[in-house]
Amino acid sequence: MNRKTLLKALPAAIALAVSCGAAHAGDHDTEGFHGYLRAGAGSSNHGGTQSCYGLGGITMGYRLGNECDSYTELGYTKEIAKSANGASFVATVWADAYKNSSDFGDAKLGLAKAYIEARNVPELNGGVAWIGKRYYSRPDIHMLDLQYINMNGTGGGIDRYPLGPGKVSYAMFKDSDFNNKDPLTGKVTDSTSALRQNFLYEGLPVNTDGALDFAASIISAEGKDNATHGGWQLSVFHRQGKVAGGGNTFGVQYGVGPGTGINGPCCARIGPSGSTLLDSDVTRLRVFDSLWVQPTRDFSMEFVALYQRDKNPKAANSTWTTVGARPVYALSDNFKLQAELGVTSLKTDTTPGTQRLTKLTIAPTLSLGRDYWSRPELRFFVSYGKWNDAASASVNASNNSGPVYGKDTSGVSYGVHMEAWW
Repeated sequence: MNRKTLLKALPAAIALAVSCGAAHAGDHDTEGFHGYLRAGAGSSNHGGTQSCYGLGGITMGYRLGNECDSYTELGYTKEIAKSANGASFVATVWADAYKNSSDFGDAKLGLAKAYIEARNVPELNGGVAWIGKRYYSRPDIHMLDLQYINMNGTGGGIDRYPLGPGKVSYAMFKDSDFNNKDPLTGKVTDSTSALRQNFLYEGLPVNTDGALDFAASIISAEGKDNATHGGWQLSVFHRQGKVAGGGNTFGVQYGVGPGTGINGPCCARIGPSGSTLLDSDVTRLRVFDSLWVQPTRDFSMEFVALYQRDKNPKAANSTWTTVGARPVYALSDNFKLQAELGVTSLKTDTTPGTQRLTKLTIAPTLSLGRDYWSRPELRFFVSYGKWNDAASASVNASNNSGPVYGKDTSGVSYGVHMEAWW
């Protein structure tokens, strides 16, 4: 396949992956150089550095014209050995860099992936064995940048072994693998480490073009209080394909203790181990529906509705709800007009009243093609944020520019932004 054909096929391949729930456990990094990049620059009617609108805490913000950070992933995948019977050993190494500002500045490179797969091994019946550090089953709601489940980590397992009508995967990870030491004696006093076992069953057909996926984690804390600080999570997803040219995912997730992902490696993720200090009375429930459609060549749209309830008797109970949409209309092969409207509310025990935020963005865009998932995109944007008095402290606290809004309850930001994957 030549480069021109590959670029034309890429959006359709990405769309198919999203309609099927995105990154399955057994999705392989394809051979070659690949990456992701987002960055931009902007200002606002409050001056200073680039401003973004969000409530912070357990919530996620709507991304279009509202990303004040810089992020890149760059990596390479190569077959390094092949046996006479066709078994193939493939190595993947990726680096990443993140900065919570519009300029990468002194952002440090980290190691995002470093693992080896054994493919086409006859004994695995089409499954794939692997060991190392990798991304693992992390489908997302793109417009929120919410990986609603994320099983990344360092470990090993077997992916997508055929079983009945679907495929089963098992992986073992070691999370937070550190010991606490007494600074005077050097003796080990405790450990934050946890052994995480993940089980997935994908592709159970339940209706025409629809299937159920199941994901479960058992997290065994390895500190002194490991008997009371382990946890688990269970997630069920219904993936519906061929919905107006796109696909829909409906999910229900529940986590207990470290299985909530709270105070874990990032964001609002369920899947990796959260803090192993959490008791079993800490729980997280999430219900969501994520839809994207491409009913015509020129029109596409993404939609999300989400409810999340966190219970933590020793800290605070929180409820996050959000609904939003991103309609896109292609005026030509390389020019789109995008809009995004999101309404978010957050209720916590520590803040009086219910916090509410509305964000609206208009973004003329140069793009690779007309498809919703065509990238790269070069965007000019104008964003408007409106919030109530109860949300003022959270909006100020979560803004990259600091508390520039003061007692104001609205703002306008503008700038340029790009997003690319290849």
